[in-house]
Amino acid sequence: MIVRSPRTQVGIIGAGPAGLFLALLLHRQGIQSVILERRTREEIESTIRAGVLEHWTVDLMDELGVGERMHREGHFHRGITLRFNGESHHIDMAELTGGKRVTVYAQHEVLRDLIAAHLERGGEILFGVQDVEIHGIETDGPRLTFRRKAGGAAEELRCDFVAGCDGSQGRARQLLTGRTEYHKVYPFGWLGILVEAPPSYHELIYANHQRGFALLSTRSPQVQRMYIQCEPDADIQDYPDERIWEELHTRLETVDGWTLTEGRIFQKNIVGLRSFVCDTMQHGRLFIAGDAAHIVPPTGAKGLNLAVADVMVLARGMEQYYRSGDESYLRSYSQRALRRVWRAERFSWYMTTMLHRNPEESPFERRIHLAELDHVTSSRAAATALAENYVGLPLEL
Repeated sequence: MIVRSPRTQVGIIGAGPAGLFLALLLHRQGIQSVILERRTREEIESTIRAGVLEHWTVDLMDELGVGERMHREGHFHRGITLRFNGESHHIDMAELTGGKRVTVYAQHEVLRDLIAAHLERGGEILFGVQDVEIHGIETDGPRLTFRRKAGGAAEELRCDFVAGCDGSQGRARQLLTGRTEYHKVYPFGWLGILVEAPPSYHELIYANHQRGFALLSTRSPQVQRMYIQCEPDADIQDYPDERIWEELHTRLETVDGWTLTEGRIFQKNIVGLRSFVCDTMQHGRLFIAGDAAHIVPPTGAKGLNLAVADVMVLARGMEQYYRSGDESYLRSYSQRALRRVWRAERFSWYMTTMLHRNPEESPFERRIHLAELDHVTSSRAAATALAENYVGLPLEL
């Protein structure tokens, strides 16, 4: 027996960046939504993930009234440092882009702000739901069925549209008939650590070293985030603290004697790097966004921002539909979103290949990567291109 729940206008699957931003954007236009999320609120808000926000994402959070804590606790960076051959090269993104900058503010903190704001404004999020299924996407009345707990009664949510923001392992993408999926798996991974220590540097450092890539980032005045390139299938047990610090010191060292500040490592993890794009991002009354539609390696800091760009386009289409009944913008959602997706994929691939040591690369290719770094740090035109992509290309809605 299925218990029928009240009807909503947009059923959203997933309370990640895409789902939560979409719900707030729709709420601003007076469009109702319900979010179904398999995780608990505690799980979402305690899963630590990196976050670099493009300038327009920060502006959007301010417009939505969810930027107060970000401005208080985030780190605003004018640029980044590229380090190779033992030397540091500052890319002044603010100067190159007319004052634009990025904000280092962890993704779980963004989600915490979005969840609190949405619930305070009367939005509905059902946490911990099970067995979510999508029905009738080729009709005018799609439905979502789910259980509030394992073994519980089945419930049904009727809606006008379904937004599949359920991540790379979600079910929504599987319902897109005629889709083409593009995959690239990189032959290396990242070993990331969280460290109790003061900042070692005032901005992110991206280092290309013959032993592999390294990244120095920050989370707070007391907690720092650092990464080293490793094998994608490496065993974390093979990287005791001493080995990690040795690799970080070696890969980040400079000829001028700069030193890295150590501290207590309280978290370690290894992730593989991959790129993925699903073309198309819509079918019938179902639309996918965020990680359900695309994955980028973290080198270009595009993942969260790309999810938000998707739902900006989707929300615009839904606003037009509910205001005038015109579905033309919604029908072009995939085409509009994928143009930005592929540009972000290109930039992420560019940063990744330029900065990492491919175990299969030839000495010739190694020198090409160093030449590219030399070019981007000595040519204003090349540095501007990098900066424009890093701080965020203009939204084309």
